[in-house]
Amino acid sequence: MEFKEKLKLYSAFADKTVCSYLPKADEMRSTIIESSDYSVVNGGKRLRPIMMMLSYQLIKGKTDELPGEEDMEILGPFMAALEMIHSSSLVHDDLPCMDNDTLRRGKPSTWAKFGEDMGTLAGDALLLYAFETAAKSKAKPSLSLNAMKVLAEKSGIYGMVGGQTLDVELTGRKPTRDQLVFIYENKTGALIEAAFMIGAILAGAGKRQTESLRKSALDIGMAFQIRDDILDVTSTEAELGKPIGSDSEIGKVTWLTVFGMAKSEKDVAKYTERAVKTVEKLGGHEFFEELLRYLVTRNN
Repeated sequence: MEFKEKLKLYSAFADKTVCSYLPKADEMRSTIIESSDYSVVNGGKRLRPIMMMLSYQLIKGKTDELPGEEDMEILGPFMAALEMIHSSSLVHDDLPCMDNDTLRRGKPSTWAKFGEDMGTLAGDALLLYAFETAAKSKAKPSLSLNAMKVLAEKSGIYGMVGGQTLDVELTGRKPTRDQLVFIYENKTGALIEAAFMIGAILAGAGKRQTESLRKSALDIGMAFQIRDDILDVTSTEAELGKPIGSDSEIGKVTWLTVFGMAKSEKDVAKYTERAVKTVEKLGGHEFFEELLRYLVTRNN
C-alpha cells in the first residue's frame, strides 16, 4: 500500500477512535458539549494519536497491521485523550487574548463560532474530559498510571503550557536560541513526546526504549514546529486552513525569522532524520519512518 493510502487508512482509524470517546449531548449541557465536540471533530490528520499507535506497534513488533480490539481497549482512550488535549490547546490559542484567529482548518475557530466565553469553556472542558477518557483504558494499572503521569506532565507546566507561557511572554521580543528551543520542545514537542512515550509504556516498553522514543519525539517536535514557521509565510490560506502570516502580525519571532529560510529547511531535515534513525534502531517501522519524513514536505 502506498504511503498516502496508508496515511488515509490510519487517519480514518484514529479519527473513528477519537470521535467514539466524545461526550454525548444532553439538554442541560448541550452548548458546552456541542462546542467542545466541534473543536475535536473539525480535526486534521490525527497525527498525535497515530504516532501513539505506531509507537505501540513498534514496541509490540506488530508493524504491518492496525491494532486489534484488545489492543484498542488499552490504547484507544489515551489516543482520544491526547487529541482532546491537543484540540483544547488550539481552541485557546485561537482566542482573542492569544492569537486572535477566526479560522481553524478552513472553518470558523471555536470562539468565532460559539463566542469567546464558550471558546474558553470548551478548551477547559476538553482538557479535563481528556483525563476522564484516559481513565477508561483497560491497561494494567501500573502501566495506566505511568501513562497518565506522562499525559499530565507533558500537557502542563512542565510541558505544553510551560512552552506556551514563554512564547506569549516573548511576543514582540527577540528570543535567544535557548528560549526558542525551549518553546518548541514544550509548546509543540511535549504532546508529541506524550504520544511516543505513552504508546511505548502501554506496550510494555522498558525505560531505555521509552527514553529513546522520547528523544526521537523531541527531534520531530522541533522539525514539526520549524516546518509550521515556514508554512506560515510560504503556504496559502486555502492550503493551511487558517490565516497566513499571523505570527508576524502579532510580533512573534520564530525560528525562520531568526535563522532564515535556508537554515530552517536544513534544520527540519536534520531533526527529522535523527528521529527516524532512533525508530530504526528500535527495530524499525516502515510507515512510522515514512510518516516522520512526511512532516518535512507537508503543506498544511
